[in-house]
Amino acid sequence: MNKIKSFFKNNILTIIGVVIGGVGGFFYWLKIGCTSGSCPITSSPLMSSIWGMLMGGLILNLFEKRKQTPNENNNINN
Repeated sequence: MNKIKSFFKNNILTIIGVVIGGVGGFFYWLKIGCTSGSCPITSSPLMSSIWGMLMGGLILNLFEKRKQTPNENNNINN
């Protein structure tokens, strides 16, 4: 149970980005999506949501701060 709590605590921004991106992708399909079916991403609510989840997770992951271990600090200084 501690590993799960630790995972969520360390990756909270990525998880929030995935949720927001999924909802945003679905609403993009709902309001703007491609109705002809010729658009591979926006013609399906599933694909549009998955794409939004991926983009949201990646973008908010950029803002997460990572702790450096002593080994990483030694490699940077050399």
